[in-house]
Formats: sequence, structure tokens, C-alpha cells
Amino acid sequence: MIVIIDYGVGNLGNIHRAIKFLDIQVKLSKKIDDIKSAAGIILPGVGAFGEGMKNLEERNLVGPIKEAVLKDRKPFLGICLGLQLLFSESEEDPDSEGLNLIRGKVKKFAPQKVTKIPHMGWNYINLLKDDILLKGINMPDYFYFVHSYYTEPFEDVGLGKTVYDNMKFTSFIRKDNIWGIQAHPEKSSVTGLHFLKNFSEVVNNASNSSS
Repeated sequence: MIVIIDYGVGNLGNIHRAIKFLDIQVKLSKKIDDIKSAAGIILPGVGAFGEGMKNLEERNLVGPIKEAVLKDRKPFLGICLGLQLLFSESEEDPDSEGLNLIRGKVKKFAPQKVTKIPHMGWNYINLLKDDILLKGINMPDYFYFVHSYYTEPFEDVGLGKTVYDNMKFTSFIRKDNIWGIQAHPEKSSVTGLHFLKNFSEVVNNASNSSS
């Protein structure tokens, strides 16, 4: 079972519907026991960094997430805000500490380098390294983006970058059993569904190997 963490931010329903469409066992939940029993975890979201961390903390989910990822080594996928929350800090809310699973910072697009904020619409992810979540996808391929902030890792986790006007930013990362994507696979048509299907296969393989 894949558990999508319900922490009171936007877009949770869309990712839930996309995965159910693929006929994959999935649950949207904020219960700690569900996170502990999950075979794989997705942290999606649209919203502000500070609000996202506050909601996770108020639901006492930070500890269980870190235990599932770091101790139990469960496959974990962060999407959009969920990717950004993996990082140490954000310019959006300097007083909020992120999950700190990836050393790095979330930064706002520089208005002098881009024509419009947010970066919104279809764009490429240009691969730096191949990855199992892109199996069967002809890269670079279009994904759908909506965001005003981007991640700047301080460690070698970048799998793909995206060019927006005069800026190039990391849009796809992996660190061991942790993946993150700035784009929205649930809004990225056939390519995005294929990406989510690949994640479900990673979860199944990990579950079978540990049983």
C-alpha cells in the first residue's frame, strides 16, 4: 500500500485520483500507524513552505516520516511542495526548518532572470543521470510545472534540471530511497502516469525483498 500524506495542503486529491486510476493500492491518510505500515510514501502538495512544515508538525508527522525514510528505508516521493519540504530551509519562510532529509535550500526565482513568476506550464526535465522512475519514458519529455520557488541542493542528488528563461534549476532528485520532483506528474498526462506507475513498481519490489 502506498500512503499519500494528508497534511492539509492543496492538490492531495489529484495525486490520489491519479494513482487510483492506475489501479494501484493507495490511501490518503494523516494517521501515524498508516505511515508506519505503508510500503511506500508520497508527500505531495501545493502551498507555502512554512505552512506545510507547520501542518506536519501539528499532526506529529515529522518523526514518523523520518523514521520511515531513514530507518525503515521505505521508498519516498516528494512532489512539488513535498520536494521542497525535504530540504533544510527556504527563502519563503526563513524561520521554518524543513525535514532536512536533503541538505540544501529552497530559493525564489529571480524576477530579473525570468519573465513571469510563478513558472507555470509544460517544460522539459533534462536528465543528468538515468533513474528507474523514468524507465520507459523518452527523456527529455514534458512535465507540468506550477511553482515560484526551486531547490538548490548542497549535495550530489540532482538527476535532472529544467531551464526556465535565463535560469536552470534542479527539478528531479534522488538520494538513496528518497525521490523528489518539482513538476506535477499527476497533471503530466501519459508521461506523468508512467512516472507514478514506475514508483509503484519500486515500492512493490522493495516490499517483496523485505518480506
